[in-house]
Amino acid sequence: MTVQRFLHVVDGISTFFGKAAAWLIIGLMLLVCAEVFKRYFLNAPTAWIFDASNMFYGTLFMLAGAYTLAQNAHVRGDFFYSSMRPRTQASFDLVLYTVFFLPGILALAYAGWDYAAQSYRINEHSTTTADGPTIYQFKAMIPLAGMLILLQGLAEIVRCIVCLRTGEWPSRLKDVAEMDVVGEQLAHSDTVDDESRKLAIARAQNIDETARQRGMGGDLQT
Repeated sequence: MTVQRFLHVVDGISTFFGKAAAWLIIGLMLLVCAEVFKRYFLNAPTAWIFDASNMFYGTLFMLAGAYTLAQNAHVRGDFFYSSMRPRTQASFDLVLYTVFFLPGILALAYAGWDYAAQSYRINEHSTTTADGPTIYQFKAMIPLAGMLILLQGLAEIVRCIVCLRTGEWPSRLKDVAEMDVVGEQLAHSDTVDDESRKLAIARAQNIDETARQRGMGGDLQT
C-alpha cells in the first residue's frame, strides 16, 4: 500500500463515520418538532426528548471531528499560517500534532474508555430530568471519537512528513463541496444560458480552489 493510498483509506474511514453521524440531524429535527408540537399544541411536554436531543447533537459533534480534520476544515486562528511555505506549514503542524494533539487525544480516548465502562457497569441514567434515559451509550461515543480523531491525526502527521520531503501537500479524499452544489443548481437553471453557466461555475470553482490552496499553502513556491 502506497502512502497516498493509506492517507485516502484513513480519510475514507473518517468520512464514513462523519456522514453516518450526519443523519442524526434528521432525528434531531424530528425530536425538536415533536417536542414543540406536544408542548405548545397538546400542552404535554416530554422530558426525555431534551436528553435525547443532547445525545443526538453530542454524538454528531464528536463523530464529525475526524471527518472535519480529514477535510482540513477546522478553524485556524493563526493569520500567518496561510502565508507560510508548504514545508514551513508542515514543520509547524508536525510540532503541534506531536506536542499537543497526540497527548491530548490519547488522554481523551483512554479516559473516555474508563468513563464509558464505568457508566455501563452502574447502568447510569441521566439526572437532567426525572427518570432520565440511560447515557452509557452516549458516553461510549467519547472513546470512539477519540480513536477516530487519533487515527486521522496519525494520517495528518504522515501528510506533514510527506510535505517535508516533497515540498507539496499530498492530496485529500475528495468530497462534495459547496461549489459542487452551486454547479448543480446552475446546471438545472432555465434562466442562464450554457456559456454563462459554464463561465460562472468555472469562476466559482477557481475562487474556492484558490482560497482552499491558500489555506494549505498550495499556491506558494517551495
